[in-house]
Amino acid sequence: MANHKSAEKRIRANEKKRVLNRYQLVTTRTLVKKLRKTTAKAEGETLYKVVSSALDKLAKKNVIHKNNAANKKSKLAKFVNALAA
Repeated sequence: MANHKSAEKRIRANEKKRVLNRYQLVTTRTLVKKLRKTTAKAEGETLYKVVSSALDKLAKKNVIHKNNAANKKSKLAKFVNALAA
């Protein structure tokens, strides 16, 4: 248990950040699944922009590694390009 006032504050702040990071990660994961289920190219392209942006934000905040975000974006781009027009 924390003995200092600043340590208690740090615990509270870390918990808030952890919950927010978790929420953003799960939301992004849901968007990726939604994109994977699409069959229309136009819908896929618009959804890809949203997913790509979300992955970049997670990587920028070090919630996921930047290479992890790049790999996911690359595979999703390949998927969207392969969709039938």
